[in-house]
Amino acid sequence: MTARSRLTRRDGALRVATAAGLLVDAVIHLDLAGQYQAAAPGGIGQGNLFRIQAAAALLVAGFVLLRGTRAAYLGALVTAGAALAAVVLYRYVDVPPLGPLPAMYEPLWFPSKTATAIAEALATLTSGLALSRAGQSNPS
Repeated sequence: MTARSRLTRRDGALRVATAAGLLVDAVIHLDLAGQYQAAAPGGIGQGNLFRIQAAAALLVAGFVLLRGTRAAYLGALVTAGAALAAVVLYRYVDVPPLGPLPAMYEPLWFPSKTATAIAEALATLTSGLALSRAGQSNPS
């Protein structure tokens, strides 16, 4: 096995792991969206934010799988990292409504929330690793 084929396998593993984390994130956000929209049926609402997050995660997951470029991984890092930051922030800090964003404080962990946080952390980690590897090997 050559160094090039090992590089390709590692890159493939990073692509799949990043996309998988984003896909899990998207599925869970879509599943929960309806339950969270009820709190603000006429406004932007947390449910709609969940749907927007899911759409972004799905688009970026596809971009990562199809292209695997630095731009794709940067999109994954931003998408997953922002989602992870939000779930942790709103778990521990009671942030008031900010403009069109509703208050989303939820001081507990439950299985779906934990699973999405883990998936977001995985996608954040693997996209960061892929970005660091891309910077070392070939600029794209």
